[in-house]
Amino acid sequence: MPWVVRDAVDEINRAVGRRWQGLDPFLPPRAELPDGCAAPFVTSGSNGRPAGLAVCRHEYVAAATLNQTWGMAGRFSLIVRLREADTSAALDDLLGQWRGHLAGLPEAAAGDTAAMVSWPSRDVTGVNALLRHGLQALTVIAVRSGPAAAGPAPGLGFTTVADPTVADTNIADPNVADPTVADTAAGAALPAANGAGAAGLAIREAGPQDLDVVTELELGVIRYDALFGAAIVRPATEALVRAETQAALAVRPAWAWLAERDGRPVGLLHVQPPGPSGWIAGMARGGATAYLQTMFVQPGERGAGIGAALVRHAHAVLDARGVQTTLLHYAQLNPLSAPFWNRMGYRPLWTGWEVRPATALR
Repeated sequence: MPWVVRDAVDEINRAVGRRWQGLDPFLPPRAELPDGCAAPFVTSGSNGRPAGLAVCRHEYVAAATLNQTWGMAGRFSLIVRLREADTSAALDDLLGQWRGHLAGLPEAAAGDTAAMVSWPSRDVTGVNALLRHGLQALTVIAVRSGPAAAGPAPGLGFTTVADPTVADTNIADPNVADPTVADTAAGAALPAANGAGAAGLAIREAGPQDLDVVTELELGVIRYDALFGAAIVRPATEALVRAETQAALAVRPAWAWLAERDGRPVGLLHVQPPGPSGWIAGMARGGATAYLQTMFVQPGERGAGIGAALVRHAHAVLDARGVQTTLLHYAQLNPLSAPFWNRMGYRPLWTGWEVRPATALR
């Protein structure tokens, strides 16, 4: 029914945008359905009109790119748009159609593949359908709003943003315990105060001279997240991380900070500024959007508030630079991530569901 699909797309986009705003005002206000590899899958409502649409998109990530560290090389993503509040039956239907589609693609049976769905975290009626089809929650995109945002959002505990505004995913990972160190303002080599274990701790901008230590801390995040399936250490990973880090450290003003204890690096926080964060900015409703790509504390230094000091320092800088929305990823199965990032003012926006290989979708 091509004519039905064409007629329904714009209407469903508007309806889904309204439904999303009712669920979570940080979701995009309009849910655009992109083009897929073939005609959209359609699920019908009780009136015979489409109740939802979905498209399948294929991505083959080259081995020479850092993106391949953050997931499988062959990625088959289902983009879903459902108008009704109870999504379970419609989502079940669309996932079944997608399963048949993937079964006809020989390349989807390769080992280094995944079937992926990004699902709004508060759209809870679809969770059981995702589980029935063999998908599991692996990653979370979490959101925080800055002081440039305006107006309290009902039930969120922080503010909504003023202006409305997926690809490779670096996983921000705390690897710390309690946030006990006080806020630090923007600047160079600022001492941390009022925190257990804070003696001798300072936070400073990272620069080109820090390439070796920043590269090693970036790799620490990847190695840790590999334990939870959120990263894959590949042969080219170290060289690619070093090259990306070298380019990032040359940027001024700095968007990366080192925590040092008595002059020894013990932690790193690295942010992608607005502009380079455009690949993920459309996942949220926000104006100037930054992406917190890395947060890592050395294992022997965890539990002393270093991670919280780094995050609060970065927040002070981002707020001063007019960033309205900050996004990050964390590994769903990491037992430290969700509690830590919630204390730092973040909460889930999207959940990344996967099954590997792609044809393991039930």
